[in-house]
Amino acid sequence: MDRVLNMRSIAWLGFFTAILVAWWFMYDMAVRMDVDLIGRPGEMGARMAAMDPRMPMYMPMANFGPLFVMWAVMMAAMMLPTMIPTLSNYQRLMVSADGSWPGWAGVLLGYSIVWVGFAAVITGVQLALLFGGVVDMLGIAKSPWVAGVLLIVVGAFQFSRTKEVCHGVCHSPMTYFLGHWKTGFGGGLRMGLGLGVFCVGCCWGFMALGFVGGVMSLLWMGLATLFMVLEKLPQIGHRVTKPMGVILIIGGGVVIAMPNLFYGG
Repeated sequence: MDRVLNMRSIAWLGFFTAILVAWWFMYDMAVRMDVDLIGRPGEMGARMAAMDPRMPMYMPMANFGPLFVMWAVMMAAMMLPTMIPTLSNYQRLMVSADGSWPGWAGVLLGYSIVWVGFAAVITGVQLALLFGGVVDMLGIAKSPWVAGVLLIVVGAFQFSRTKEVCHGVCHSPMTYFLGHWKTGFGGGLRMGLGLGVFCVGCCWGFMALGFVGGVMSLLWMGLATLFMVLEKLPQIGHRVTKPMGVILIIGGGVVIAMPNLFYGG
């Protein structure tokens, strides 16, 4: 019994420590890049945002490696908190379905692998948008039309069948476990990979909205994380998805109709 308690304490302590370290890393990066809580660049950040990425100088956010690290850590900061219900459900199956702490770790690792893969994809997207002149060096859309359309697209996705299916799995991980149950670390890894794919399918839009709020905006990160956690709560998860879609669509319309409120004169 003591050994089980020690394993549980170590596993969860390591999990929450990883979340805290990821958020500290993102805060430190935002401070060093001089970006305030709502994503607006300060003096140094404004100079960086105005830089031409084609200039012959080394700029970390215009290079795949540093930008990928930033996105990967951001995924850890934002998505690991949403895994708490999933990992708690797996823990409940340790007695009734021969689960184990190695299996628990496998679920976590598989889930993380998928999101790190998504971090690589969205890094490529940001670089393409940067060199195409669509976003600035801080990842913020230069045009209110781009920002508004992105908000509308992500809002509309909240009503789609794909969102419904993916959210159903994320919202009820126990059902997924019971239908795909595998024991041991390898089994946990396979289930974690599957859950990660559904989670990306459910939440990719909120990551893409970083190009509206600023990929280094701590406020955007916090709000997106909070909403994704709410979506996965058993009691209210299904009740917040479509209202958020309505809010995003309206927000996109406002950005397009009144760009001066967000992009200045």
